[in-house]
Amino acid sequence: MAAARTFLIVQPKLLGPSRTFSALYRHHQRRNLPLLLCRSSSKSSSSTLESEKKTANVVEILQKRGLIESITSENLRSACSDPRVSPLKVYCGFDPTAESLHLGNLLGIIVLSWFQQCGHKPVALIGGATGRIGDPSGKSMERPELDIESIEKNSAGIKNLISKILWRNAVCGKEGNLDRGSVKDGILEVGFQKDGMLSSGLEDGTDSFTIFNNYDWWKDITLLDFLREVGRFARVGVMMAKESVKKRLASEEGMSYTEFTYQLLQGYDFLYLFKNMGVNVQIGGSDQWGNITAGTELIRKILQVEGAYGLTFPLLLKSDGTKFGKSEGGAIWLSPVMLSPYKFYQYFFSVPDVDVVRFLKILTFLSMEEIQELEEGMKRPGYIPNTVQRKLAEEVTRFVHGEEGLSEALKATEALRPGAETQLNSNVFEAIAEDVPSCTLAYGQVLNSSLVDLSVSIGLLSSKSAVRRLMKQGGLYMNNKRVDVEDRMVEEGDIVEGKVLLLSAGKKNKMVIRISDSS
Repeated sequence: MAAARTFLIVQPKLLGPSRTFSALYRHHQRRNLPLLLCRSSSKSSSSTLESEKKTANVVEILQKRGLIESITSENLRSACSDPRVSPLKVYCGFDPTAESLHLGNLLGIIVLSWFQQCGHKPVALIGGATGRIGDPSGKSMERPELDIESIEKNSAGIKNLISKILWRNAVCGKEGNLDRGSVKDGILEVGFQKDGMLSSGLEDGTDSFTIFNNYDWWKDITLLDFLREVGRFARVGVMMAKESVKKRLASEEGMSYTEFTYQLLQGYDFLYLFKNMGVNVQIGGSDQWGNITAGTELIRKILQVEGAYGLTFPLLLKSDGTKFGKSEGGAIWLSPVMLSPYKFYQYFFSVPDVDVVRFLKILTFLSMEEIQELEEGMKRPGYIPNTVQRKLAEEVTRFVHGEEGLSEALKATEALRPGAETQLNSNVFEAIAEDVPSCTLAYGQVLNSSLVDLSVSIGLLSSKSAVRRLMKQGGLYMNNKRVDVEDRMVEEGDIVEGKVLLLSAGKKNKMVIRISDSS
């Protein structure tokens, strides 16, 4: 954009490219070649979505899918499709408050991926510095302070997670399908890391995405330099008028000076990236509007140029207005280490009908035509319940965990389905070990025991009468086979490989019994 060529009014010391990035800046000026639009559905749907991309720029695509809350300027819309300017560089920030991102962060990655698929350059910013402060946006009290070791560990985990997702999104297979990390058509999985920056590119050297850590520039900035060169451009009245600040000041908890300055820290990140890395768009959830506009204002005042844009997307909410992304077990994490692909899949499979179509629009890359077809199918006679939920679960699980993770989730789902024909063996139980409650009993405690008594003793059901009642209703299963005989005993052949037994009360309440010995 023209803004990048007019940095000549003010050149504060803070904004000079540091040693960390000076060697990389020229590398980043190469014009990115537009990426193919990758997706995981059929060829016809892929071509439909490719056509959709050609007829509307990325802002229009996002708006059509319900992924835009606000933009700082309508000029962003034209900048996205102006053939006279280079593709945009778009960043989203992620503070390392945990080892993994959660479902609430997924929209940021999805919006970055839409920009990526439309030929723009996504940039993820890990808040190694801002994470030490804590963003007050959307919080009723100050975030707990994290030690340095935890921040560094969390930063590494988040960087690894984002790089895997964006890489899969960038690389296309022969049929336009999302590549799962393999090498196809001569496109190599190339990644290089220098001074804390991770970048990944295609074989011809064109960058696919970049990941920065803002600690790399904040660590060299002194308080006096920041106050003199940045703080003097910030107006306290404007800062206090930010919604996140007003809400906290009106609460009993109040707001610390540390939190109050957070918007300036995030604003400076945008200023630094705009000046030194050519990043011209910042995206975030609707609760980030104040922080994003703090950045665009600093760029306008300090650099005295236009061309910096902000875009916010709605928070991920259910139809009743509550947050989507929480379960009885806590947050829905994106890392398979913290939440298995099976449990991730099951969470989306259980989305109610009233939300499923909207989530298909904002959480998947299916074409709007295909989504409309799925929606209409729900209204037709003979519609099989949860068919659309299954599609949602498959698409989102594939995007986050890749083809391998989806395969793992589907195998576990089938193995745990009451009435399933899947042959249970020790390998199947090993795959679902972390997803199903289990207990350990001696072989003699299980063999020849009454199934009614066993179900109560392991806590599957609360009483013998409850077990018998469920049997009559056809809801008690052993190794996925229905049990409807009250005096059924556990036989030697029921214990899989002499090691394990699966009991199910209905579809969701399950217990794996591990056999400790053969005595």
